[in-house]
This record gives sequence, structure tokens and C-alpha cells, in this order.
Amino acid sequence: MSLSVIAALIWMVVVNMRAMFPSRDKHWRFAYVMIAIAVPILIGIFLQHGILLVCVFLLAGMWIMRWPVIYLGRWVKRVVGHGAS
Repeated sequence: MSLSVIAALIWMVVVNMRAMFPSRDKHWRFAYVMIAIAVPILIGIFLQHGILLVCVFLLAGMWIMRWPVIYLGRWVKRVVGHGAS
């Protein structure tokens, strides 16, 4: 197992553990930091293992941190919806 895969697994454990505890800002600052950390990890996985494993870890990360993905989808829908008018 490569270092990037181990880092991704540790990332998932840390995110899950942090989600168990309350937060005043509903974990948004933590989510921004963890997303910033995930990008180089995913790049490392891509370089070492290819796109298939990146997709697996990306989908797993999106499942764990679903609210940033939901809000991004809503924002894109709102921006694209206004652009079509």
C-alpha cells in the first residue's frame, strides 16, 4: 500500500472522528481545511495508482463530507439557472 493511500485512509478516519463532536460553525472551517488537504492526497493517488482509485476515494470523501458537495451543487444550479435566462 502506498503512502498516498495510507494518507487518504487516515484523512477519512480523521474526518469521521471530527464529525462525531459538536462545533459552533457546524464544521465548516474544518471542512475547508480537510478539502485543502485532500487535493494533494488525491493527486498523489492519481500519480501512483490511476484514475479509478482516485474516483473511489473521491466518492468516499464526497459521501463523508456531503454538505459541502450539496451546497456546491445548489450554488452551481443557481448560477447556471441565472445564466440561462
